[in-house]
Order: sequence, then C-alpha cells, then structure tokens
Amino acid sequence: MSAISTNPQDWPDGLPPCLIHVDKDGQLWHLGAPMVHAGINQIIFDHAELDETGRYIVSFRGQRCFLTVEDTLFVVVRVDGPPPEAGAADRLALTLNDGSREDLDPATLDLSADNILRGRVKNGRFPARFQRAAYYQLAEYVVERDDRFVLPVQGKDWPLA
Repeated sequence: MSAISTNPQDWPDGLPPCLIHVDKDGQLWHLGAPMVHAGINQIIFDHAELDETGRYIVSFRGQRCFLTVEDTLFVVVRVDGPPPEAGAADRLALTLNDGSREDLDPATLDLSADNILRGRVKNGRFPARFQRAAYYQLAEYVVERDDRFVLPVQGKDWPLA
C-alpha cells in the first residue's frame, strides 16, 4: 500500500483521498487498519462510482473523495447454481463482497493470462475479480468442447478466453 499525500496540491483534480485502501480481496482498510463496521463499508460500496480515468470516487452527502484500489472494489466471493452434474444452468448467482447477490452475466467474463477471472457486476457498471473459491465454484460448471473451455449457461456456450 503506497502512502497517500495529505497535501491538497498532490490530489488529482483537487479531489481528496478517502484514506481508504481496497486490497485485491475486496477488504477495505483505513490507514492500515481493517474496516469492520458493516454500515460504513456499505455506504462506501453504495456510493462508489468509476470516473472516466478509472478512479473509484465516493460521493456522500455532498462530500467526494477517491479510494485507492489494488484491483477491483467489488469481488465475487461465491457462485451458486444448480448441481453442476445436472448439466447446463439457466443461471448462476454471484455473491459479492458487499453482501449483494446478482446473476452472472457470462458475456462479461474474462480470464487473464495469469488466470485471474474477472467479470462485470452492478448492471455492468463495475469490474469484479473472482476470489479463488468463487473461481473454483464457477469452474465446476465449465466443460471442454472442441478443444476449448466453455461455460454452458443461459442456453449458450460461453467461451472462456
């Protein structure tokens, strides 16, 4: 975690830092201490937006600041669906680090060269990283067809590339 300047001249666009860091697992930290108050964390999740440069901005009650985010603010912590051995799923449900649940949009999945699975959440507004456990839960549904790996969901084979 890099040091954040408290000097207003160092703030991008004059926007102050929130002094909150989000690690790659979606844990929020304030000045090196984990943030454990569910209500405060929920305010941050509910009022965050991405600006045109990719910064996470929190706007709440007329105040604005930016978060430092190691990878993504939202992290997929769980994937639920019918038993994988039942065949293709109509839908798979994601649980995010903010406690919300939503359906997977398989069209947004992306597997990086270093095997980090990401997708889009919150109606496509935010990128999300899959935690290892969620990645393995999703992998239970993946099948190999024609020498490629696909996710059969929503009546279609979605290639993982």
